[in-house]
Amino acid sequence: MLKNKKIVIIGGTTGIGLSAAKAFVHAGAQVVLVGRNPESGQAAQALLGDKAAVMAADATDPATAEKAIDLCLEAFGDFDGLYHVAGGSGRKFGDGPLHELSLEGWNKTFELNLTSLMLSNQAAIRRFRALGKAGTILNMGSVLGFSPSPKYFVTHAYAATKSAVIGFTKSIAAYYAADNIRVNLLAPALVETPMSERASRDETILSFVKTKQPLDGGRNGRPEDLDGAAIYFMSDASKFTTGQTLYVDGGWEVSEGQY
Repeated sequence: MLKNKKIVIIGGTTGIGLSAAKAFVHAGAQVVLVGRNPESGQAAQALLGDKAAVMAADATDPATAEKAIDLCLEAFGDFDGLYHVAGGSGRKFGDGPLHELSLEGWNKTFELNLTSLMLSNQAAIRRFRALGKAGTILNMGSVLGFSPSPKYFVTHAYAATKSAVIGFTKSIAAYYAADNIRVNLLAPALVETPMSERASRDETILSFVKTKQPLDGGRNGRPEDLDGAAIYFMSDASKFTTGQTLYVDGGWEVSEGQY
């Protein structure tokens, strides 16, 4: 489905991004992966070989996405799509319930999850227009942006950023549809990634998740659970689809969950 596609993945050297990179390459794509950790990048490069180019950089740096797109054009001769996965919890900076939320926690969480995404989307849009070509952007949201879980997942700045990503994605999808640039969003629930280690080690939370995400026996999501949807949005199969949010959440949004 992705034969000859050249795709940049921001946050592509671990977790959901790395799983997508493997799936994209298997589907025929060549990929540029951006990650903060050089060691993870080296491991990803060894895994994917000459189908991938990897750079170590911070997604919140305004130059990162531009450089990644330049690398894609230099290494593979074209640029067809951007998948923005990068983000993270601001809990260690002071994100939490509103009455405890620090200004640093608020600002850092927005920088990690919204500013970085805006920068990558802006770089992709500018490059698609400069090249005079169609393109696709896929952003990463969260069920917490529209379906709160007040007992176990109380980071209000994080929820605000993920809600904002929905509005941002729809708004730019509407504006750039006439340029044949598609912009869509995946919204997972709890997925086993480095960011979710706190919840994934807590037996009480895992018992709750079993009923809140009841599909497939009730479990945490796995990075590969998102791969099929990501391939669809990065492929020509979605050429008539834009501004959409797809919930890959194991049933989270439609399940109450039991305490």
